[in-house]
Amino acid sequence: MVIKKVAIVGGGLMGAGIAQVVAKSGCEVVLIEANENQLEKSMALIQKNFDRSFKEGRISSLDMQESLAQISGEITVHCCKDADLVIEAVTEDLELKKKVFEEISEVTGSKQILASNTSGLSIAAIGAATSKPSNVIGLHFFYPVPLMDLVEVIPSLMTSEQTLNTMLEFVGTLGKEPVKCPDYPGFLVNRILIPMVNEAIYCVMEGASPEDVDSAMKLGANHKMGPITLADFVGLDVLLATMEGLCEGFDDSKYRPCPLLKKMVETGKLGRKTGRGFYDYTNRTQMSVTE
Repeated sequence: MVIKKVAIVGGGLMGAGIAQVVAKSGCEVVLIEANENQLEKSMALIQKNFDRSFKEGRISSLDMQESLAQISGEITVHCCKDADLVIEAVTEDLELKKKVFEEISEVTGSKQILASNTSGLSIAAIGAATSKPSNVIGLHFFYPVPLMDLVEVIPSLMTSEQTLNTMLEFVGTLGKEPVKCPDYPGFLVNRILIPMVNEAIYCVMEGASPEDVDSAMKLGANHKMGPITLADFVGLDVLLATMEGLCEGFDDSKYRPCPLLKKMVETGKLGRKTGRGFYDYTNRTQMSVTE
């Protein structure tokens, strides 16, 4: 099966990035949002992302215009009916994703592939909300999507071999590297990475400065980005939800979210997207807000 048209449900940071790389590969893209206002914001974000890629020399002006011409927007999932692939990229909430997949399943046919961009939720549970779980698979892109080479491809116990092979091939056409992951909480990257970031937050809670924790891991483990900076970059609410998913999914206390992480989310300090997390980004500085 050749993927020629892709519908993307949800045009936030992830959805917009996915739309950009899919359109750049030559596929027709339909971005679906809940309302006209959100759709306008999402399309503007895609334009901004392409402009940045052009300014940084990663795409030509002609390629940018051709890619943008491949993208259209809608506010109803009914337009999914003629897409070869539907990628869901809504908020990381299992009940919400199941609801979206149920709606998509009602308007799509027996051969269309339905993929979730979840970072760690059960693909089996999401697929069970549809009438065709054999067509459901996980496609976990990493932020920022245009720059990150990896895509985790996650089949559930019900996913067909044809669906899996089609998605492994599709990811390759995007210029990305696919890795097949078991359908367990966190998949591969987040199961390893997120507990490490959580442990770094424990170090801050116990008295270490975010700057020292970041410097220790960058200089001592050769990480490009320190774990506290990474937490702010990902979003502390997303990090907390992932830790809670790991803890619940494995029923293992080693995945218990750090109390400080919970407090940061409760106070609305979610990282770069809110201007403040463990660091203060309101003046484009990285001053600790925990000192």
